Amino acid sequence: NSMTGKKEEFKTLEEGKVKMYACGITVYDLSHIGHARQAIVYAMIADYLRYRGYDVKYVRNYTDVDDKIINRANLLGKNAIDFSREQIEETEKDMAALHINDADIKTKASEYIDKIIEFVEKLIEKGIAYSTEKGDVYYSVRKFKDYGKLSNRKIDELLNGVRKDVEEGKKDPLDFALWKSAKPGEIYWESPWGKGRPGWHIERSVMALNTLGETIDIHGGGKDLVFPHHENEIAQTEALTEKEFAKYWSHCGLIKINGEKMSKSLGNSLTIRDALKKYNYEVIKYVMFLKHYTSDIDLLDNDYTLAERHLY
Repeated sequence: NSMTGKKEEFKTLEEGKVKMYACGITVYDLSHIGHARQAIVYAMIADYLRYRGYDVKYVRNYTDVDDKIINRANLLGKNAIDFSREQIEETEKDMAALHINDADIKTKASEYIDKIIEFVEKLIEKGIAYSTEKGDVYYSVRKFKDYGKLSNRKIDELLNGVRKDVEEGKKDPLDFALWKSAKPGEIYWESPWGKGRPGWHIERSVMALNTLGETIDIHGGGKDLVFPHHENEIAQTEALTEKEFAKYWSHCGLIKINGEKMSKSLGNSLTIRDALKKYNYEVIKYVMFLKHYTSDIDLLDNDYTLAERHLY
């Protein structure tokens, strides 16, 4: 359990049933091997829990509206949602080629806009969020007394390294966006605060709440999401419901390539599609399971070749 930093006995909220949510992919490009590992891990956990006799409801999301998606769609001269739809179809092909069992429910941020607006309105009513004249809405981090409990960070320490050029109307550098006013050329939805779109963190809380309920058994995602993403999810969800968001937090390790963080800018990003051109899907999955799912993996050039020898 990432929240406690301890291995714990698994006890479900409801006997025999598991509600599990895992953060999915922001679909602005083809999915890479890091996306594959996370999908493999949480499908494995769901499969194992079913094997142990649990009735599992596993939800995984797609972020289909986001800065990177909008920028890429604009470059291509496409509508952002149409572009996202195309990318989701490509991702589905890649995951199927890896023989990864699907989540029971796959959500898209764009399909929950009304629910997101409703959620944000309630946070404003509670006095824990505020709107600006520009049409943005921010979450008041300091008003949530448990902020930092997942990442073990103290609010005052977070000010180090925070941008000093605070956005217009933002009251505190630590506050994060729940709703973003639309810039020229961006996709938008009408809201009580004007034309805009959801912030990145809010969509996950809303999708989990509306598919699994106020408290879930397991919330998963990559280790890079602990802070600020999952920290922000906890803050906004628990401020609204006044209940524990997730009983257990699970974080999958990250992937490095030959000792370096996988990155397109470094030219070492490996797409699922390219990996499958070279190796059988079983070889790729075998490599992903060589280390415990919470551990980082440093992929070396010959790891897949060695895995082939072990398997065959």
